[in-house]
This record gives sequence, C-alpha cells and structure tokens, in this order.
Amino acid sequence: MIIELDSVELYFNERRILNGIYLKAETGHIVGLLGRNGSGKSCLLQILFGSLRPKYKFVKLDDEPLTKPLYALNIASYLPQHHLAPDHLKIKTLFQIMKLDWEDFISHFENFQTYHNARIGRLSGGERRVIETYAVLKQKRKIILLDEPFSNIAPLHIEKIKALIISEKLNKAIMITDHYYRDVIDICDDLYLLNNGCTKKIDKLAELEDYKYLNPGKLKS
Repeated sequence: MIIELDSVELYFNERRILNGIYLKAETGHIVGLLGRNGSGKSCLLQILFGSLRPKYKFVKLDDEPLTKPLYALNIASYLPQHHLAPDHLKIKTLFQIMKLDWEDFISHFENFQTYHNARIGRLSGGERRVIETYAVLKQKRKIILLDEPFSNIAPLHIEKIKALIISEKLNKAIMITDHYYRDVIDICDDLYLLNNGCTKKIDKLAELEDYKYLNPGKLKS
C-alpha cells in the first residue's frame, strides 16, 4: 500500500504555513519528517489524517484519489502531541477498549507490570507517552502517524519504542516526526525535511546541514 500527500496549501490568518508539500509512505517503510519547531510538522500529520482541513490538498492511496479522510476509512491510527486517554481511565480499561495484549506490553516494558490497575492520570508524562505510543502502534491499521512519540521518555524506553516501530512496519506504513532527530534518522527508511513551508526529500544526511536544519558538524558529534 502506498499513500501520497501532495500540493498542500495551509494558511492561518492569511499567513501561509504550508505550500509545496509532497510526502510518500508505503507498507514496510518508516518515513521520518524533520523540521524546526513551528515549521508545520504536526499540521502536516493532521492534514494527512484528516483532522485539519487545509485550503487545498491532494491525497492518493495506491494511485487512486482519496475523497474521504483517513480517519473516516479506519485505515490510519494517529498519535497526537496531546494526551489520548482521559486521566480517570484505568490502564486495564484502556487495554480492553483498544484490544491490547497486556502480557505483550509488559514483555517489552517490564517495570510497568504494577500499573495494570492504575489510572492513566497517575503516571508520569513519559510513562503515559509509552503506553499511548504502544496503543497506537498496535492498532490494526495500515497507516500509523506518530507525532513526538519520544517526548519525555527515558532513553531505555526510547530504544524499546524504536524496536517496536521497526517490528510494526512489516505490515504498515509508518510516518514519524520528533525533535529527537537522531532517533528518527536511526530508524527511518525515507527522510523528509519541512523547511519554509515545503518538504524536501533528504537523500544524504549532509543536506540537513545544507538546509540549516542542523549546525555544521552536528551529525558527527
């Protein structure tokens, strides 16, 4: 399966945010989207998911124009920057609702074993992010969109989340954006940079320095 997003135009109060966009994701690939804070990365994922309506966009799924938003077709799962589950919800209830395997989860994150009966709101921000990222990744969807999955997560958990993302890509197209650019680069098969409202396909990592996303020598440090 191949999904393509093209010709996006997004304005906020007459200010152009996005123009000249092209993104492509396909089954078996992890697509990384990098860009400075405020460049529009989150907006772009929301547009692809269908929760944000731009002035214009063109989406194709397997070369066929898509006339309905992804969320309405039940083929995409989206991790936003904000929390997904309400604070009062118990973790075991969340796992039941989303049809998740608790034993599989704790096989990856052993120190969460005592949290099964805890309420989501009692967890730290990083612990909550681990659970929500896992929940989105494990949904039976063909397309997975991850916005800042590594945010506030302990380094050990980041490595486990990265391993999960890699294992889930076999039957899914995954798109990820995060300010932890090294972790994105580490696992992605294709890389785009969002710069001045446009996406640029990155073929060589040195281009990240050429486009001023990274300072010279940053990739070697």
